[in-house]
Amino acid sequence: MRVYFDNAATTPLAEEVFEAMVPYLKNHYGNPSSIHSAGRKARAAIEQARKTVARYLNASIGEIFFTSGGTESNNMVLKGAVKKLGIQRIISSPLEHPCVIKSLKSIEEDTNVQIDWVAHDHLGRISLDQLEELLQQKTKKTLVSLMHQNNEIGNRLSLDKVAQLCAEHQALFHTDSVQGIGYQQIDLQKTNISFLSGSAHKFHGPKGIGFVYINNNNQIPPFMDGGAQERNMRGGTEHTAGIVGLAKAMTLAYDHLEERLEKIQQLRNYLVEGLKDLGDVKFNGDYLGPCHPKIINVSFPDNVKNNMLVFNLDIAGICASGGSACSSGVESASPVLAAIDPTDTRRSVRFSLSHYNTMEEVDYLLEKLKDHAQA
Repeated sequence: MRVYFDNAATTPLAEEVFEAMVPYLKNHYGNPSSIHSAGRKARAAIEQARKTVARYLNASIGEIFFTSGGTESNNMVLKGAVKKLGIQRIISSPLEHPCVIKSLKSIEEDTNVQIDWVAHDHLGRISLDQLEELLQQKTKKTLVSLMHQNNEIGNRLSLDKVAQLCAEHQALFHTDSVQGIGYQQIDLQKTNISFLSGSAHKFHGPKGIGFVYINNNNQIPPFMDGGAQERNMRGGTEHTAGIVGLAKAMTLAYDHLEERLEKIQQLRNYLVEGLKDLGDVKFNGDYLGPCHPKIINVSFPDNVKNNMLVFNLDIAGICASGGSACSSGVESASPVLAAIDPTDTRRSVRFSLSHYNTMEEVDYLLEKLKDHAQA
């Protein structure tokens, strides 16, 4: 039996998405920048996809730009805001995705921008009180960059509360919503967000395609220079099939949002109760509070058997994660858990679900955990 429980790393491509992409891989292969009929066909598909993304986020089509994914989008925003908007200070969290952490370290090394790190508690919850204290220091133009839903422990940030704080203190707000898009409604007319990043492969779209929302009031320069594609914001021939796939995946995600979330929540509840029955199992993050329903991060005692747990689960046909899959072919220890408690030596595993999973698959996982985990 093969079971996939690593949907926070990437999700399987929906069949409907694949079918939507095929015509643009086989037949409608024109360059979107060409003026002939084949090019116009591709351009029309891209612009329709842009309308789709904008509609679900309640944004203007002129605020949506397609990228290769979340990493590019986050780099584009952080470095572009420093370069163009006069940002002198960035407030972020040590629990961010590595592409944000490394971008901030690069900015700190190459510029005079001040990087401040907001505190978190033992569950990985961001301190909004300390964020407000930092924002009250208004000597430098500030950008706040905080993740919407944590990719490792699933904690959910209140975008409304952070956006309100930023607005009150004249700070810009960027959120990495790679794990949030497709799983929570976001209304950018109601929530004052300056920049937002998304990636298709996290919600059953293709890999290698994402988008960035850039509020019209905060224009930044291109991250990659080249031609005039994406209204001069991103050089390079657009990935037409990928963009079409992203829009289709987003349509499916939001049109079926409630039923998908209900299915995932049922699976999550069932898995949580089963994990509790295993014995000495610790749940990481705010798993009983505001959190992503698809992510469950648990730890087992540090011993020889549990050190091989992810490997042994893989042999048993179960895909799960023991850390961060952010380096090609390399899985490192969770930087999020290390930041929360650097003294913790327990062995952690992240199980992440989708609406494609079944109760039978959860039963199979729990059965194999009884064989291979020592709790």
